[in-house]
Amino acid sequence: MAATNDTAPGAAQAPRPFNILIIAQAGRLQYEALLFAASLRATNPDFAGQLFIAEPQPGPLWPKDPRIGDPQVREMLESLGASFLPFDSRHFGADYPYGNKIEALTALPPDAPFVFFDTDTLITGDLSTLGFDFDRPAASMRREGTWPEIELYGPGYSATWKSLYDKFGLDFAPTLDLDQPDEYWGRYLYFNAGWFFHRDPQAFGRRFLDYALAIRDDGPEEIVCQSLDPWLDQVALPLVIHSLGGGRPGPSLAGLDGDVTCHYRLLPLLYARESDRVVEVLEEIAAPNPMKKLLRGSEAVRKLVYQGKGARIRALFDRDALPRREQMIRNAIKRENLWLR
Repeated sequence: MAATNDTAPGAAQAPRPFNILIIAQAGRLQYEALLFAASLRATNPDFAGQLFIAEPQPGPLWPKDPRIGDPQVREMLESLGASFLPFDSRHFGADYPYGNKIEALTALPPDAPFVFFDTDTLITGDLSTLGFDFDRPAASMRREGTWPEIELYGPGYSATWKSLYDKFGLDFAPTLDLDQPDEYWGRYLYFNAGWFFHRDPQAFGRRFLDYALAIRDDGPEEIVCQSLDPWLDQVALPLVIHSLGGGRPGPSLAGLDGDVTCHYRLLPLLYARESDRVVEVLEEIAAPNPMKKLLRGSEAVRKLVYQGKGARIRALFDRDALPRREQMIRNAIKRENLWLR
């Protein structure tokens, strides 16, 4: 018996306009933003919403100016239909850049549905085929059991997660996937924060920030020995989603992390494990000379895409029989001196 608060299955709903949010700043993320925006334009030329690129502003939590300084990159992103969305880092900044996705949400236009994507994502299909129910938020299930790390004499999965639900006055039992065995990590509501959505970015962002800060600064005793870096966003996210009436995504969203989007994480992993369609989209959007001129600033794009070394990575793996753990894939790529970020 699956959890009762899962996003309801069924046919896709009629498409509803929504905004998209990604994060970008100087360095690797500016190149990922170019690829994201170009893939969105190529596969969804009639996208009815707005692509927002949230950009942290200089401040005491950033030792260097985090903004994209290359005017040609900024111009290209705007020509691809993106709008820059400045926001201030008041709680996280350089010490926890994953907090950008939390702090940026309340800079979005209020009362307009949104979908957040990690910037290292490609859009590979038609977003209008997805059945978003913005009243029932959900997030990516493409994850491993990375948190909590259970100690021999410490609290188990149930005690650890229940302590967090209790802290915020939330009902723990309905979040359990009873098809999974007790004390197995997959029984508990746990997401990858690579995508998530809701009808109201202001409400979602405030709740996300409140929960994340409370967990970081005043967590329950059961998590004292647990690392929250880099897991804080993924610890808070299921609590936020459950508190807002959501849960695990249903089949109408199978195209996310499927035929419609790909959260590739890093380009070496893309070439190792993603579909031929993902590689095709990547190489097609990177081919035009104006894009090539900018993307060559990324060592990973330059060597893997333009110099063809991604094909060497691809030849190392059978995508129908990939290693069970991602670390095994990474190690095989590193042995070939092709691990590029």
